[in-house]
Amino acid sequence: MSRAFVFPGQGSQIVGMGKALADAFAPARAVFEEVDAALGQKLSQIIFEGPAEELTLTANTQPALMAVSLATIRVLEAEAGLDLKQHARFVAGHSLGEYSALAAARALSIADTARLLRIRGDAMQKAVPVGEGAMAALLGLEFEQAAEIARDAAQGEVCDPANDNGGGQVVVSGSKAAVERAVALATERGAKRAVMLPVSAPFHCALMAPAADAMREALAAATINAPVVPVIANVAASPVGDPEAIRDALVRQVTGTVRWRESVAFMADQGVTQFFEIGAGKVLTGLAKRIAAGATGQAVGTPDDIEKVRQAL
Repeated sequence: MSRAFVFPGQGSQIVGMGKALADAFAPARAVFEEVDAALGQKLSQIIFEGPAEELTLTANTQPALMAVSLATIRVLEAEAGLDLKQHARFVAGHSLGEYSALAAARALSIADTARLLRIRGDAMQKAVPVGEGAMAALLGLEFEQAAEIARDAAQGEVCDPANDNGGGQVVVSGSKAAVERAVALATERGAKRAVMLPVSAPFHCALMAPAADAMREALAAATINAPVVPVIANVAASPVGDPEAIRDALVRQVTGTVRWRESVAFMADQGVTQFFEIGAGKVLTGLAKRIAAGATGQAVGTPDDIEKVRQAL
């Protein structure tokens, strides 16, 4: 049975995530301590205790979700005998989760990943003044239909397909008025639902160009190694392994579409039948089952989950 390990993105965060792992396992505690030290901030306290308003700040959410994912991976390595090189065909992550996947695959150090995600979160938040951008989920449409709606709604403003999540779920992002027009158009053109999302910035669209510039500079100075297992890039929906190609994919990812449906379909076409979602939540587990016919999925984020993975390997 071929396996992929996938890593969640923004929206999966919840106060208290990872705490049971940190309480139970020293390798998890070590990851949270490393992230705290890298950021010069007691981020772990916000992760474990809140307040939720602080955890959901983009600059905190991004390194926080990565910390929980990497704490889970390190516990799996120590307690379940996980060796990604041996046990995984691919790793992939949704948006910021791509950084978690790269860290899990030893392409980036945990400390560097935390610092990069702090820069990324800050830059994405500052790229567009609050209230000027928006995102919306269009449900029950194929990607091509949603992309056409985004084009028609733009009317000289920005409205881009941000996430192709699969299962008839596409997120559009851009100028607030344009995204509102997309919601109205989607309803007219047969979407099951079209809803504005409670986000702090319009991620993965052309308005994020200043954040892409910031990441280009930050990534140029970062040490990136070849990953020990192929990493599926969001913007390519195919593996990247060369450090320069990884750098380029991460820069383009800031303004580009998260091609999650195609990424999962690619892994399934390569024989992956089992998806493990590492860290907080189970969003990607549900998507994998909808995209890849016959695939199984398992969310892994608690001490009880560790034993289940050990038995599955």
